[in-house]
Amino acid sequence: MRIGLFATCLGDTLYPDAVKSTAVLLARLGHEVVFPPGQTCCGQMHVNTGYQREPVPLVRNYAEQFGDASIEAVVMPSGSCAGSVRHQHEIIAERYGDAALRSGVATVKAKTYELSELLVDVLDVTDVGAYFPHRVTYHPTCHSLRMLRVGDKPLKLLRAVDAIDLVELPEADACCGFGGTFALKNADTSSAMLKDKLAHVTGTGADVCTAGDSSCLMHIGGGLSRIKAGTRTLHLAQILASTRTAPHVLTEAAR
Repeated sequence: MRIGLFATCLGDTLYPDAVKSTAVLLARLGHEVVFPPGQTCCGQMHVNTGYQREPVPLVRNYAEQFGDASIEAVVMPSGSCAGSVRHQHEIIAERYGDAALRSGVATVKAKTYELSELLVDVLDVTDVGAYFPHRVTYHPTCHSLRMLRVGDKPLKLLRAVDAIDLVELPEADACCGFGGTFALKNADTSSAMLKDKLAHVTGTGADVCTAGDSSCLMHIGGGLSRIKAGTRTLHLAQILASTRTAPHVLTEAAR
């Protein structure tokens, strides 16, 4: 399959290894990964902050970059960005776009997937040949859980990883408190939610807390670092890309 890779803003600027790991994983599974160089932000942060007309150029660009019929699917290591493309883009196109934009949005929406969706639902694979001999707990991010409804797809993938010690996260479906600008506008509430999440993560004794969104991992990882928990965060793609011949080497976490 010829698969377009959307990096996302956080992937481009802060967490490029999650994007690279997505490409490595898909190539290892025998697929052609293409990276349209003109891609930009999906516009999610604008919409979530109330600026719905402003992201029209970004929505149009996404449709143009990935609308090529030779690209059979589009994948991104982010449930929130996939949710924006699949739900918000259509709203923006209907309210502020023209017929061409509405048509383009419909085309790319139908073939856009978060990583675990692509692997399990489209490529029909759960065992990707990964190897990760560490204690891991999984945090299901809000957009992937509630907007995309990926369910236990990420857990199916993690359970098939060789040598992993996967432990359940208590109250896993509770929000970590990030929510983009929510963490800035409602700092006290966000911090309280994060405190609860950190307690649950550290209580598992996990070496790694993983998720499908770098944004949530940034929030959780920052909290873990500040309390010197000894637990680090790692994107799901990085675990799935790790193999016996090319294992991911964990960096030392703050203690």
